[in-house]
Amino acid sequence: MAIQNISLSSALDTTSDADAAGGSLLEEEAFTVPTRYWHVLDDQRVQCDLCPRQCRLQEGQRGMCFVRANRDQQIVLTTYGRSSGFCVDPIEKKPLNHFLPGSSILSFGTAGCNLQCSFCQNWSISKSRHMDTLADQADPALVAKAAQELGCRAVAFTYNDPVIFLEYAIDIAKECRKRGLRTVAVTAGYISPEPRQEFFRYMDAANVDLKAFTEDFYRQLTKSSLAAVLDTLIYIKTETQCWLEITDLLIPGANDSQEELTALTQWILEALGPDVPLHFSAFHPDYRMKDRGPTPITTLIKARQIAKKTGLRHVYIGNVEDPGRASSYCSHCGEKLIGRSRYTLTRWHLTADGACPNCQTPFPGHFEAEPGQWGSKRLPVTLKSFLR
Repeated sequence: MAIQNISLSSALDTTSDADAAGGSLLEEEAFTVPTRYWHVLDDQRVQCDLCPRQCRLQEGQRGMCFVRANRDQQIVLTTYGRSSGFCVDPIEKKPLNHFLPGSSILSFGTAGCNLQCSFCQNWSISKSRHMDTLADQADPALVAKAAQELGCRAVAFTYNDPVIFLEYAIDIAKECRKRGLRTVAVTAGYISPEPRQEFFRYMDAANVDLKAFTEDFYRQLTKSSLAAVLDTLIYIKTETQCWLEITDLLIPGANDSQEELTALTQWILEALGPDVPLHFSAFHPDYRMKDRGPTPITTLIKARQIAKKTGLRHVYIGNVEDPGRASSYCSHCGEKLIGRSRYTLTRWHLTADGACPNCQTPFPGHFEAEPGQWGSKRLPVTLKSFLR
């Protein structure tokens, strides 16, 4: 899908004053493309069918996600080819611990989100209602080219939820496959069944943010539904080739009780199996939830103990310094297979085919013969330098 009515080179030179919607009409139209998942209602409103929110929009209205809008009785994506910024990260930061460990990944997001999490840790991007947030522009072929020339093994759609810019993400994934690169979705998994099939067909790995395990939490603190997310998790695991890992951000007093963590980990075991990696991540006060402190490391350790006792084999804690609980171990003999300190690999002890050399038990994931050597570096980049 090409950017309509404007070339990339001219898009990079576009300047204008912001209007009430956050960007000029000319600028917005330059990055607007039609979408597929919508239908016209009897009252002539258009319903967006991308996610379970099913926004019903009058002409000119935007959906809850901010980036999909009703234009001429069709839903269009208004941010195709625009990004809030690009950065080369360690893949462990997504977090993915069983997918190309040690490698670098070109990460980017756009603006907006289809959830309304009061505790959002990336709110300056996901809650943005200003086109000025989208400071970098690149068509899909340029993103893939940049990733390859930067030595990355993959491109990550992150910072805000990629399901809302599905068309752009899929077009980048297609270009990445041409160059032998992988694509990664960091997502809340709040997407309807039909677009979900298309989206995850093009994703090689996903980290899904399972924010809690009660409908009350999802309804009150995210304005969404737990059931839809659980359905997505089951779909990814059972119906796709996409590698799956899960993150649970533990918020003191909101989703960290022993009862809830036991129920959550038991569901993962029964619905997804024991080998899906689970990351318990530390919360820090942000956005609209500053009424409580950061997650104590003792809470993360207890959550990991509960998960391991339940029967999950690969459980990690993140956003804290704890090399022992960030490392990977053989589920059979306990051998340390991948050592980590923050995002840096400190030990690599897998066979060439991804097994424990001590007992030959296969270690689940996607590995290459040798790990990457990117370490903990974070390298912000702009894509203009790759326009040649």
